[in-house]
Amino acid sequence: MTVPTSRTLDVKKSENGLPALLDVDAIGISFGGLKAVDGFSLQLPTAGLFGLIGPNGAGKTTVFNLLTGVYEPDCGKIQLGSRRLIKCKPHEITAAGIARTFQNIRLFPDLTVLDNVRLAGQLHNKHGLWSTLLRTQGHRREEDVLKEKAYDLLRIFELQDRAHELASNLSYGHQRKLEIVRALATDPRVLLLDEPAAGLNPQEKILLSQSIQQIRERFQVAVLLIEHDMPLVMEICERIIVLDHGVTICKGTPSEVQNDPRVIAAYLGSGLTDD
Repeated sequence: MTVPTSRTLDVKKSENGLPALLDVDAIGISFGGLKAVDGFSLQLPTAGLFGLIGPNGAGKTTVFNLLTGVYEPDCGKIQLGSRRLIKCKPHEITAAGIARTFQNIRLFPDLTVLDNVRLAGQLHNKHGLWSTLLRTQGHRREEDVLKEKAYDLLRIFELQDRAHELASNLSYGHQRKLEIVRALATDPRVLLLDEPAAGLNPQEKILLSQSIQQIRERFQVAVLLIEHDMPLVMEICERIIVLDHGVTICKGTPSEVQNDPRVIAAYLGSGLTDD
């Protein structure tokens, strides 16, 4: 199925004045009469690095599920470049250019680190079933390119020496890194990271922060980050959106968000600290 395209679509500006790559306009969804997300909007530019924060149960992961086709919004619009993504299935949205990681790691534990990445990279393979079965020259050439690309991505997170180990044998921190590498292997234009720092030690968080900024700059991929580690969010994000009970209560720079009374109240008056 081809991802739907429109005839003429206006390109909105993001909050920092750049053209929006990902334009999300007033999406919402209810479960059993309860409004889980209400009127969420986002304009994310190419290579932008935005944060999505809020207390537990605020609706952050539900937003990610809406953006990636796990849930279909009751209302609103999701547009990536010139493509409308409402009613598209998750694999179609991934092919269009939106990749994600999950709160709960979802690797293939019985495959090697390298094969986890290669499998994701096959999304855009041009050769079909017969080329694969017959191992034609074109198929072998494509596999060589894919393998080299996988190693290149693993090097960013210093996982190249673990390439032939089973994913299940990696430490928790390395598995989280591998999830990001696997998402990057799909050649995304937008990368959604759902709590990538969860379970990491302080040194690993520093390396994660550096890696996120590196992949954003190197691949010109836009990043939307859900994270409870407020120092990390405030350090690397250009803009931050704050949700509370499914409603956006604040948008702004890190300093604007930190000083917004509504945000402080949403965090029970304790300010923006680690959860």
